[in-house]
Amino acid sequence: MPTNDNQKISVVEGMKKFNMPYVRLGNSGMQVSRICLGMMTYGTPKWSEWVLEEEQSRPFIKRALEMGINFFDTANMYSLGVSEEITGRALNDMAIREEIVVATKVYCPMADGPNRKGLSRKHIFDACDASLKRLNMDYIDLYQIHRFDKDTPIGKETMEALNDLVRSGKVRYIGASSMYAWQFAKAQHIAEKNGWTKFVSMQNHYNVS
Repeated sequence: MPTNDNQKISVVEGMKKFNMPYVRLGNSGMQVSRICLGMMTYGTPKWSEWVLEEEQSRPFIKRALEMGINFFDTANMYSLGVSEEITGRALNDMAIREEIVVATKVYCPMADGPNRKGLSRKHIFDACDASLKRLNMDYIDLYQIHRFDKDTPIGKETMEALNDLVRSGKVRYIGASSMYAWQFAKAQHIAEKNGWTKFVSMQNHYNVS
């Protein structure tokens, strides 16, 4: 396995060779490949029968890097953490950390217990630390809320907690996923009103077919 940056795959070479287009992520200054590799497929078939195990997953991740893809999106709940572990091992082995953008998510239950799910300050902090450990990385480029939590105050609790993660250096940017437009707008308004970090991205349910 690669042991230093000289042996790793630079997405810059793939970007030039395959003309991989790059765009800004939302209104941030961070550049991402127009194609993002979703990591939900990589984990353990114990979670879902169509999921590929680590050995089968690595060639896809390697090829993505070779083609100039620098954007990788996983979530803590994919294969109950195994996807993050595979993502972290593969990218730490193959990629140059400063060139890639790693995204993961928080919300879904990871275990039994009243505080092991949702968007409370406690769960967000605990889940972020657990994701960093599984990824074996010092920071997460894009930390996304996987759903809207109707049982937790989006303002004083969720958005402030996310802002604190950014201020701590554990997270670079925050994003959202799978919610109504008014819920997203409410969260953005609260963040702007309080001078907190705002979402730079939103993953919608969208079928191109």
